Amino acid sequence: MRNVLFIIILVLIVIVSLLIYQNLTGGPPKEPGSDGGPIQPRPSEPEKQIKFGDRLYIRILKAEDKFELWFSSDNKPYQLYKSYIICTYSGGLGPKRIQGDHKSPEGFYSTTKGLLNPNSNYHLSFNIGYPNAFDRANGYTGDFLMVHGGCASAGCYAMTDPIITEIYGLVEQAFAGGQKVVPIHIFPFAMTQNKMTQYQDSEYIDFWKTLKPAYDFFETNHRVPVIEVSGKQYLVKAG
Repeated sequence: MRNVLFIIILVLIVIVSLLIYQNLTGGPPKEPGSDGGPIQPRPSEPEKQIKFGDRLYIRILKAEDKFELWFSSDNKPYQLYKSYIICTYSGGLGPKRIQGDHKSPEGFYSTTKGLLNPNSNYHLSFNIGYPNAFDRANGYTGDFLMVHGGCASAGCYAMTDPIITEIYGLVEQAFAGGQKVVPIHIFPFAMTQNKMTQYQDSEYIDFWKTLKPAYDFFETNHRVPVIEVSGKQYLVKAG
């Protein structure tokens, strides 16, 4: 009987001790990183640095909703700086051909300092240069196709105000550093062979086949190819 009484008293002492500890500390000891405990900082990936004078290349992948900024320093191969999510574009996949079709263009375009619009109704914007020589040669119509803020599109690429602010600033910086033209290459999707097979029955497949050499060249070399227009077709040359 005395042994049982001793065990009961010992258990009560342990319980009382735990209650006193919790009152003093606000709770039992916790593992690092658990709720309320000290959180160990995680090492973050260092942000890629851009130097004044680095050259900018913009690549858009429609199906993936990707808007990519690539930079080249000292004529070295381009490196991906950042990939943004496109808020919206319009008309689905395929090239723009007619004024008012509300299609967002595909193909090889570019912007210049004179095509920047700091007073846009959509916060900030820059014109992508549609129609280009290919579009004009094929009789395609339309104008004022932009990359802009907000999240509404009638043929433009809408990025939201905070994101266009960042992109616009980097485009401005490229021009301030001496770049005259920023190429903007717009693909319907990441043009891997698997994706080409997936879309082989599309009405646009013949057009997309003319874009693929430029996609492949950049993927292999991380250099922007030279694009010409011959016989109403794109002609891709080494950059």
